[in-house]
Amino acid sequence: MINFFIQLQAKFLLIQKADFLAPLALRLYLVPIMWMAGMHKVNGFENTVAWFGNSDWGLGLPFPTLLAGLATGAEVLGAIFLFVGFAVRWISIPLLITMIIAALTVHLPNGWLAVSEGTGFFANERTLAASDRLSAAKEILQQHGNYEWLTEHGNFVILNNGIEFATTYAIMLLVLIFLGGGRYISVDYWINKNYSK
Repeated sequence: MINFFIQLQAKFLLIQKADFLAPLALRLYLVPIMWMAGMHKVNGFENTVAWFGNSDWGLGLPFPTLLAGLATGAEVLGAIFLFVGFAVRWISIPLLITMIIAALTVHLPNGWLAVSEGTGFFANERTLAASDRLSAAKEILQQHGNYEWLTEHGNFVILNNGIEFATTYAIMLLVLIFLGGGRYISVDYWINKNYSK
């Protein structure tokens, strides 16, 4: 039995040669998310600033222009830096902060679930209400639309906008802070390899 575990560990050490794949996968997964979020803010920056600052229908944050600019810059630069693997640990810090702020200020009142999935442990009043809206929308589409065509490649969902996605991205960024950009396919790796001697 002990020999089996020794052999298994030796095989696992061979897998470690491919350990660059995990941080690479995290980086490439996060790139389009950060890019789209950042560009959405860039393309509607005045609306973003208004939403950051307005306490009636927005976040009601102080210094909305500064905070909107910082969030936008972190997401756009973050996408570029993550893509090439440059300063991965450093850029992951402001991105992580952005995700934590988004989770606490925007998504927390909606509970955990990002997509309304009916009842269950993580469902709250908003989730249940979204499920009722989804049922009503499906009924309208079945009566007045081409429902088979509309649902040919997937079902309709109602966004619950809970903290699930923001928390998931925050965890991924936390991992990148500890792992860095990974070996071989990151600028950080080649900078460290060439200049740490």
